[in-house]
Amino acid sequence: MVSTRCKMMVKEELKKLGLHYIMVELGEVEIMENITAEQREQIKIALLKSGLELMDDKKAMLIEKIKNIIVELIHYSDEELKINFSDHLSEKLNHNYTYLANLFSEVHGTTIEQFIIAHKIERVKELIIYDELNISEIAWKMNYSSVAHLSNQFKKITGLSPSHFKQLKDKRRSPIEEI
Repeated sequence: MVSTRCKMMVKEELKKLGLHYIMVELGEVEIMENITAEQREQIKIALLKSGLELMDDKKAMLIEKIKNIIVELIHYSDEELKINFSDHLSEKLNHNYTYLANLFSEVHGTTIEQFIIAHKIERVKELIIYDELNISEIAWKMNYSSVAHLSNQFKKITGLSPSHFKQLKDKRRSPIEEI
């Protein structure tokens, strides 16, 4: 689950199945009842119909947690991104960052850093489109060392400078789920 909409869909599916949840967070669900194998299969089928997946593999679950922590920080947190992602991930997941980075690369086919950059650029696009902050403020909010650093990374990923992107007003954004 990588969005609030996904969480709502999961809650709805659990409700339809008569299951009560304690917590539904990005990538995690805690259900009050002990569920049977049949109920688990029903959940799996219901989630697949909604375009979601029930994960059983511990490594896949860890990868999802990494992705969800990054998405949550970049897209849904109002705090400035003044954190070290590697330390934050290690602390949140109780694993050595090298292990997390190697696992992520092996399973996802890209590095955690590339995943973070892709999401930061999508967030920058969103902030540019909203037109509430100037490029300097966006660079500061997204924890870039300078406007030049943001501009170079933006151009490398999108092929456009932030100012050119802003002029186009073409909403060339990708859904979070597709990054």
